[in-house]
Amino acid sequence: MSLQQQIMEEMKTAMKAKDTVALESLRAIKSALLLASTEKGAGTELSESDEIKLVQKLVKQRKDSAAIFNEQGRADLAEPELAQAAIIEKFLPEQLTAEEIEKVVVQTIDSIGASGMKDMGKVMGIVSKELAGQADGKTISGIVRQKLA
Repeated sequence: MSLQQQIMEEMKTAMKAKDTVALESLRAIKSALLLASTEKGAGTELSESDEIKLVQKLVKQRKDSAAIFNEQGRADLAEPELAQAAIIEKFLPEQLTAEEIEKVVVQTIDSIGASGMKDMGKVMGIVSKELAGQADGKTISGIVRQKLA
């Protein structure tokens, strides 16, 4: 089942349950998918990796907004953002643990012979492609930096 079909099914369920937070989150995903597929130069269908990137972007936006609201002492505004982020995250592949990411980083460093911070870009490029949708870029970057230092 494609992501769009999955979203539509979840929307029906949320409407029946009168779950406004879930409905709002699902509508945001649907809207972003529609915008991306109708952009100039876009093909007829989004690839699965494009859909994952789009959903990751939506989760990151929600979490960033929540962090800003918390910094300003507005927990009342941060809570709905975090609730939406949790609902949107359900549509991402299962996230890897730090140990699993570390294994991939170490294998990549060994395979390309990286020997310092000057090789961080190469390592990040390879690892990011390999773990697309399964790990946050910030987490990957931190582990790569730690291993190359």
